[in-house]
Amino acid sequence: MKTPLIDIRRLTRDYAGGGLFARPSLTRALDDLTMTVEAGTIHGIVGESGCGKSTLARILMALDRPTSGDVILDGASLFDLSPKELMRKRRDFQMVFQDPFGSLDPRQRVARIVAEPLHVLDEKPSRAAKRERVMAMLEAVGLNAAQAERYPHEFSGGQRQRIAIARALITEPKLVVADEAVSALDLSVQAQVLNLITRLKRERGVTFLFITHNLAVVDAVADQVGVMYRGRLVESGPARAVFERPLHPYTRVLADAEPSVTKFGRPPARPAPPAAALAAPLTHGPPGQGCAFLPRCPLAGPRCAAEAPVLRQVLPGRQTACHHAEQMLCAPA
Repeated sequence: MKTPLIDIRRLTRDYAGGGLFARPSLTRALDDLTMTVEAGTIHGIVGESGCGKSTLARILMALDRPTSGDVILDGASLFDLSPKELMRKRRDFQMVFQDPFGSLDPRQRVARIVAEPLHVLDEKPSRAAKRERVMAMLEAVGLNAAQAERYPHEFSGGQRQRIAIARALITEPKLVVADEAVSALDLSVQAQVLNLITRLKRERGVTFLFITHNLAVVDAVADQVGVMYRGRLVESGPARAVFERPLHPYTRVLADAEPSVTKFGRPPARPAPPAAALAAPLTHGPPGQGCAFLPRCPLAGPRCAAEAPVLRQVLPGRQTACHHAEQMLCAPA
């Protein structure tokens, strides 16, 4: 068991809604979320749009504060740090955004873009040392020195994402949060970027928290995966094991909905959930007593309506928040 780099403890984030002429409302984006991320791994976070993935990313980057709970990064609580301590800590965690062009300043050359975190964090290396670090980082992500003096619009989407990854790695962080980092790229370029991320983890020991809605991407690169639904973690474990034999009905719905060439034109291996259940509204609301997946679950029973399931270990290294996990375990794969 590797050392946890991130320890997320009962993280909850509420947003107040309503207005002058609207009734006040409460949106719970994260609901009592607890998980750990081991150092030197790629940890995937998957789920539908609106499940709280990006809210989690903002909190991990200390761009937002939780309503309750805590995030321990490398032994330090992010939200107990003073502003100066947090600024010094920021060199340890960086982010790669979804849009590789929108995240790069179009008025700056690549060398300046990649070196920008060094200026923000007030490292002030000499000009020669800074250029050496930038060139080494560009080479590490598959670019060359001649491209350092170009502008972002002169690159393809995959090359721009490599630039964004180089910028994230220039401070030698322990953690990189990649929020939908390949969703805007075509399949061949996705494969190149995913191979790059895998190589950087192996060669540099960087920990990646890879947030996406694409299960195939997580299955290709992630060591561990957490499945989120309406702000809650409903299943976690080794990525391949989770997708091959889901222990939560929601994970199975996601796995069955994933496009696959091998399944094209063939009848589904398992009966599909009722269409009315899948069309149930996904809007968040105040936490209820029962299971959040209740309106969409084909296995729902009286206990699901009366008692919210807690995340529990069902198999070694496998956790799920479902009263029917043992039934899922015995179902055909």
